Amino acid sequence: MNASVRISVSSLRAHKRRFAGTFLAVLLGVAFLAGTLVMGDTLRASFDTMFGNATSGTDAVVRSAGTITTPGESQGVRQPVDTDLVTAVEKAPGVAAAEPDIQGAGQLVGANGKPIGGQGPPTLAGNWIDDPKLNSYQLAEGRAPSKSGEVVVNRGAAEKGDLKIGDTTTLRTPDPVKVTIVGLATFGGEDGMAQVTYTGMTRSDAEKYLTAKPGEAASILVRAGPGTGQQELVDALTPVLPKGVEAITGQELAEENTDMISGQFLSLFTTFLLVFSGVALLVATFSIHNTFAIVVAQRTRENALLRALGASRRQVTASTLVEASVVAVVASAAGLAGGIGIAAGLQALFPAIGFPFPEGDLVISGLSMVLPLAVGIVVCLGSALLPAVRAGRTAPLAALRETAVDQSGASRTRAVVGSALAALAVAVTLTGVIVSPSLWLAGSGAILALAAFVVLGPVASTTAVRVLGSPLDKLRGVTGGLARRNALRSPKRTAATAGALMIGVAVVSLFTVFGASLKATMDQTVSRSFAGDVAVSTPSFGAGGSGLSPRLAPAIAERPEVDTAVGLGRGVAEVDGEGRALTVTDPVALERTFDLGNVQGSMGDLGDDGIAITGSEADKLGLKTGDTAQLAFTDGKKQTFTVRAVYGRSELAGDYVITRDAWAPHRTQDSDTLVAVTFKDGVSAADGKAAVEKVATAYGNPEVQTRDEYAQSSAGGIDMMLTLVYALLALAVLIALLGIANTLTLAVHERTRELGLLRAVGQTRAQLRAMVRWESVLVAAFGTVGGLALGGFLGWVLVKASDGASDSAFAFAMPPFQLTVVALVGVAAGALAGLRPARRAARLDVLRAIATE
Repeated sequence: MNASVRISVSSLRAHKRRFAGTFLAVLLGVAFLAGTLVMGDTLRASFDTMFGNATSGTDAVVRSAGTITTPGESQGVRQPVDTDLVTAVEKAPGVAAAEPDIQGAGQLVGANGKPIGGQGPPTLAGNWIDDPKLNSYQLAEGRAPSKSGEVVVNRGAAEKGDLKIGDTTTLRTPDPVKVTIVGLATFGGEDGMAQVTYTGMTRSDAEKYLTAKPGEAASILVRAGPGTGQQELVDALTPVLPKGVEAITGQELAEENTDMISGQFLSLFTTFLLVFSGVALLVATFSIHNTFAIVVAQRTRENALLRALGASRRQVTASTLVEASVVAVVASAAGLAGGIGIAAGLQALFPAIGFPFPEGDLVISGLSMVLPLAVGIVVCLGSALLPAVRAGRTAPLAALRETAVDQSGASRTRAVVGSALAALAVAVTLTGVIVSPSLWLAGSGAILALAAFVVLGPVASTTAVRVLGSPLDKLRGVTGGLARRNALRSPKRTAATAGALMIGVAVVSLFTVFGASLKATMDQTVSRSFAGDVAVSTPSFGAGGSGLSPRLAPAIAERPEVDTAVGLGRGVAEVDGEGRALTVTDPVALERTFDLGNVQGSMGDLGDDGIAITGSEADKLGLKTGDTAQLAFTDGKKQTFTVRAVYGRSELAGDYVITRDAWAPHRTQDSDTLVAVTFKDGVSAADGKAAVEKVATAYGNPEVQTRDEYAQSSAGGIDMMLTLVYALLALAVLIALLGIANTLTLAVHERTRELGLLRAVGQTRAQLRAMVRWESVLVAAFGTVGGLALGGFLGWVLVKASDGASDSAFAFAMPPFQLTVVALVGVAAGALAGLRPARRAARLDVLRAIATE
């Protein structure tokens, strides 16, 4: 074994450049994985500290015990508590102070007239709590609000909106309220909680604008007297609380807040990054395996000589694995350092892109270091295992003969196995997509399809390279022909080299196709369901934004240019024990403005005790027109509704529709999510839109859009997602390029004598460089075409599987422009990867090259 180690170390010293690409591939993959884990740990610790600081003075929280959670929402809606309960709480043993905490949505408008935040994180408003220990926000500048119209805002929101103390602006609640900023606050020592904005009002203003009626609050915050512990305080409060109201400790509240951030944002964010770490490491596996396979093939005579001199198979195999181990450990260790650097860079970058990273030192846990190190080593050793075994099988007699050209790629066995895998992949996928819609079956079929592509790659590479390279004979003459023949020499090597790029391009294509399909689905939904001329909306996703004033639709309807204006509000209730979202609207105007499909019954007869539901929901609940259903609301009240209409399409209208009169007794802060407007006959689009905009200006200036603009803005988050995806996948493509460059560099070394002979018979340096570059382009073109085909297929599978697993109808779209750009980038990347090997080949000394063994 000592001899194997010495041989391996000597080989590494002598051939350091051979493993440069492998080293970088491992380093980049490990660095990305380590950076993701360190960043996640740091964010969790920072938010934990921030929430702990913010709630450190709150010893107990009194709130409603039950919540109603609708599908797709992780945070339920809680019933408000009566503020009169404060008196009873203050009398409980151990209570030093108690304050009602009124909360609602309130979006500030910046100095430029545009709303602040709202793209995901909540925009909060509430009553400013005078007790500094009970208030999560601490006054940093100015004073607390003392009269109606005065507010305190968090400093981060003020800076983003270019607002300062003394400025007057608009607060959407959603009704526009003129407010004057009299103070700036911090949260847990930070300028804000990420991109969450906060506006603190007087208690009377908060009750007026944020609640359905005075005397309601989201919760009651309680501070304990000296010597009373948090749990002791909760135990004392519980007996004085009415049924349906609970008390929890301040520590539990802080943990809930941290879990909410961790569960909703951090877990999703870190999982998203970990997926791309996995893609990068998968691409690295191809590159690493290919490097070791080539190195072993090039050292066939060297290994055979070792066998002839008495080395056993085990020693030769061990020698190769030791080389892989050294590269793996050194590259993984360097990757850990790089990962810490990535996390530190993100910590500095996040504030610059509008996401304040809570201050604090990087948190580097043992798992964040051990896991990437272990993954890097396992990936490298696993990739080198088969080449190492192949090296150990080298026969001693191979030292006496030239190594044969690798023909294993075109073997009949590989073709049969690959074809069988492909057939199985198609069968499983079609079953999961068409016969019995199942995301699991579709996913299994996608994995089998990937395996089939990898197995069939060497078989397909010969035909693919011939076809893709055929124009080179005419365009580049002898140089192009030589490049094509070089790429055809070893089908297995060509396929393995292109395989890394194929995976990267496939994932890019998958997300491109899926993103385009989501956009097409949104466009189809709006075109099919929305019969109006313009839509008034507050473009936001997630929990942000304050919605639209319910008074906006009636105000627009009064304009002479307008035929119908209908606002769509949102409510929640439990239907048959399950939380469901309710659309609160004027059903008659809804039917005139939206295509609801086939309607059974009458939308005009809902009144204050009727409900309309979609056919799919009616089938689930076993309901038909005339039947009754009991709804339980967040205020604890239950009411029996009669099904007076069953309609065909949900999409924009939702699955359950009730009138505003029916919702009024149970509502909290009232708002609309959309106002759809239809113009009278003869009114031009420009005149109608101008009239609507004039009315909207008085209601916080929400955006007025045509149907096409509304569909495009509704899909705006998809473009943001794709931009992030492309940025992350750039790492995988970079690793694939390193693999191509490394393979060509090794190939140049392997063909040293051949290249010298070509130069000797008249090939110029420029022709030699072009030959190597075009070989790189052909390999990249093969990988890109395969990746586009695989990505397009997987994108179709994902869209169809999502369509089968969802009530909504998904549209499949193949975006030609974006996919053409992906193809051009892939080919250009191949040309880029070939620059260094081509330059190195052209610098070879002719006589020395000819003399090389």
